[in-house]
This record gives sequence, C-alpha cells and structure tokens, in this order.
Amino acid sequence: MIEKVLKKYVPMTETAFYILLSLTKPLHGYGIVKHVEEISRSRIRLGSGTVYGTLTKMQKDGIITVFADEERRTVYEITETGKKLITVEINRLKELHQNALKYEEDFND
Repeated sequence: MIEKVLKKYVPMTETAFYILLSLTKPLHGYGIVKHVEEISRSRIRLGSGTVYGTLTKMQKDGIITVFADEERRTVYEITETGKKLITVEINRLKELHQNALKYEEDFND
C-alpha cells in the first residue's frame, strides 16, 4: 500500500505537505488552517474547500484517520502510512535543498 501512496503523492503539493506537517498532533480543520498560516508566516492561507478536499482524499488513501473529539468536532490524525509519506517527502526536499545550495553560485553573475 505504501508504494501506491508514494507514487500518488510524491512529489507532494505544498498544500498536502503543510497539512501533514501540521499533524504532529491531532487537530481539527481550523487548527490545521491556523497552523499552516503560522508556520508559513502567512504566505499560505488555505481555504476551507482546499483543506477539506485534501483531507478527504488523504483519508480515503489511508494517510490520515478521522474521529470526533469530546466536543464532537472532527479531528484529523496522521497514520503510520502518512508518517512514512511525510518522511520520504522531507528527505526528498532535503536533497533538493542541498543541491540548490551546492549549485546556486553557478547562477549568480
């Protein structure tokens, strides 16, 4: 199953990446939106349709699970498959960053 998920999601969209990055602990949708806004220094402001559409897709693909908290709000939590996915993507981005640093001087005049 993980191979199918990796093929479908890597490289990840920035939206999907930041949503998963927000799920270091279970959060409701509004909490995800606020966390993404905070860690991106307001560069990314996710609309509710985007967030809930992405969360629904991720739930179907087994990347997150959904449950209701004591206030009956919908809460999202990353699964083991989701953790593997975000780890693969973080490693891909690290390689990208290392190579960008290595070669960026070649493009400066």
